[in-house]
Amino acid sequence: MFDRDDLEEIRSAKEAWEAETLGPTLERFGEREDRFTTDTGGQEVKRLYTPADVSDLDYRDDLGFPGEEPYARGVYPTMYRGRTWTMRQYAGFGTAEETNDRYHYLIDNGQTGLSVAFDLPTQMGYDSDAAMAAGEVGKSGVAIDSLRDAETLFEGIPLDEVSTSMTINAPASVLLAMYVAVGDQQGVPREELRGTVQNDIMKEYIARNLYIYPPEPSMRLITDIFEFCAAETPKFNTISISGYHIREAGSTAAQEVAFTLGNGIEYVQAAVDAGLDVDGFAPQLSFFFNAHNNVLEEVAKFRAARRMWAKIMEERFGAESAKAKQLKFHTQTGGSTLTAQQVENNVVRVAYQALAAVLGGTQSLHTNGKDEALSLPTEESVRTALRTQQILAHESGAADTIDPLAGSYYVEALTDEIEAEAFEIIDDVDRRGGMLEAVKDQWVQRQIQEVAFERQREIETGERIIVGVNEYQVDEEADIDVEEVTEEDERRQVERLESLRAERDDEAVDAALAALRDTARGDGNLVPPIVDAVKAYATIGEICGVLREEFGEYHPSSAV
Repeated sequence: MFDRDDLEEIRSAKEAWEAETLGPTLERFGEREDRFTTDTGGQEVKRLYTPADVSDLDYRDDLGFPGEEPYARGVYPTMYRGRTWTMRQYAGFGTAEETNDRYHYLIDNGQTGLSVAFDLPTQMGYDSDAAMAAGEVGKSGVAIDSLRDAETLFEGIPLDEVSTSMTINAPASVLLAMYVAVGDQQGVPREELRGTVQNDIMKEYIARNLYIYPPEPSMRLITDIFEFCAAETPKFNTISISGYHIREAGSTAAQEVAFTLGNGIEYVQAAVDAGLDVDGFAPQLSFFFNAHNNVLEEVAKFRAARRMWAKIMEERFGAESAKAKQLKFHTQTGGSTLTAQQVENNVVRVAYQALAAVLGGTQSLHTNGKDEALSLPTEESVRTALRTQQILAHESGAADTIDPLAGSYYVEALTDEIEAEAFEIIDDVDRRGGMLEAVKDQWVQRQIQEVAFERQREIETGERIIVGVNEYQVDEEADIDVEEVTEEDERRQVERLESLRAERDDEAVDAALAALRDTARGDGNLVPPIVDAVKAYATIGEICGVLREEFGEYHPSSAV
């Protein structure tokens, strides 16, 4: 991209600048004592970048054009000049009625997509009246026990007009079935349903621990969803391969990319081994990344991830379809970066993180509420978070041109560094037998834990400044309102569940669960009998209970 003689001239000119211009200034004034490294990876950030730092950059091979390989500059030809990213605020708390009210509030305020947060019992496949659910119903998200709750959750929301993302993993097939069933009730053709089901069990083994079944049957459920959606709901993303939680657990940016794409490799291979055509199912894969505070590092991370996935899909799996090689991703601002101290500072953090996601070319975005380090976000903080996206889209100019930081010597050099480091990690994973094996023996978890430990040490010693926490503290904090879920909410949810069981056709439920059990014992696709069970108003606990009995539960200690 650059002439060799020109590069030599630039190198010589830089040396002269360092000696004649920079040197005297350093001698007189010095520099700040801050660490000049990337936020998480620790890569040295040079004082100045020039074309010499990207001397090997080939425009067509390394950058190209938006909508064309290697997709470094974006997966769509027009990006945000065609339409802005989907503004998809993550929301869910208490009962389905309360969450439905919040969804209507967000839509009325300009949100363009829904994102469902489920409570812990739902995420673990338990009904709200289960002993394991006591005290957790509706606390971290909405409680969904049956199709009746799903009907209430989406009441007045036309599923042919709204895209819905659901953060659900081990019971993903059950919640997908509920969404399909609500769409059927609304008369929406299944091929028109749009959204994403997270369905990423690998990152649960790595970072969140909200798993139910052992890896092998879990992978079967995932590939069954791939197959079902390819045939029934072609506009619905079958998985959101999630680096978000890996980063929340403490990983570096390069580890986030490497382990996320490594999980993607594992899922694609499982689907191929199950006989699915890569060009048929891969376009329905999506990804989910974190956006942290170091704006330029995050932009480089997103650009590197797109370029890497195109290479992986073509070279490893022989993908030929352009859509099968495109990495499309949702971004959420970093929950672990929010502080309970001086919560107003979180508005600023979220704004910079959102800017990084947009400059990096995200397809949809969730911005955290300022108070999420304390509780569920209030309506006011949710509105501010949404307005942050809207100001970014309509007032900042960041969405006016495609990939505006392309060609930056620093950003291009950092993109190359993250890509190289991430591929090194993936090579290490391959030597260990792939992500599934690396996770089973806890190697991936240890890599993340080591980084998280070092980061915490830096904060405690003051080497890493967190504004308002270990520097620039204030003596008093203003009181703020917090959103609370009460015991009364849990009681009402349990009563609703009891009413359902009293009213439904028990024979139909028993027959549907028996059919599901038979399929689990064979090799048929599990999603259709789950849809039937959902439509009979079997509960999530009953459906997951059948699969628990047939597949067992995963206990990591026994796998090491």
